[in-house]
Amino acid sequence: MKISFFSLALVALLGTATIQSASAQKAKTVMVGGAPMYPTKNIVENAVNSKDHTTLVAAVKAAGLVETLSGPGPFTVFAPTNEAFAALPAGTVETLVKPENKETLTKILTYHVVAGKMTSADLMKAIKAGNGKATLKTVSGGTLTAMMKGKTIELKDEKGGISTVTIADVIQSNGVIHVVNKVLMP
Repeated sequence: MKISFFSLALVALLGTATIQSASAQKAKTVMVGGAPMYPTKNIVENAVNSKDHTTLVAAVKAAGLVETLSGPGPFTVFAPTNEAFAALPAGTVETLVKPENKETLTKILTYHVVAGKMTSADLMKAIKAGNGKATLKTVSGGTLTAMMKGKTIELKDEKGGISTVTIADVIQSNGVIHVVNKVLMP
């Protein structure tokens, strides 16, 4: 029985398609803020659809970070909800989004971003390796301390504030988002 080059190529092509399909199915679509977060879309493309992240999206636009967070990454983003921003002292968000405060806003937003893709499993592994704490270097140059409280991942900022990951592993084409309930401060 002869096997033609065409047959071998077809088998190889189908095998590759099956592997790619399995990889695409591995990352599931998660609902955040009433909208599906598609693993095939980037961080910004997904975030703009979340009703829980309209303040974050407005801040990212004001800071001029849309292009960066739409880039190839990968990034790990700890995304505060609207409620997290609302918990800041009155007038804080309105002041930060003013053009004259762009540098401060950028520092705060990039403090929520870690270079590379760290899933919750990666974070838990790092926490375990660090005997209960993992130090994460943020894009702003600061550090966050990740730790476990029961089965929940918490982040401690440089000012001592604690934020809890409420939705983990929202996979994006250029990284991962973990929704958090507090704004982290450098």
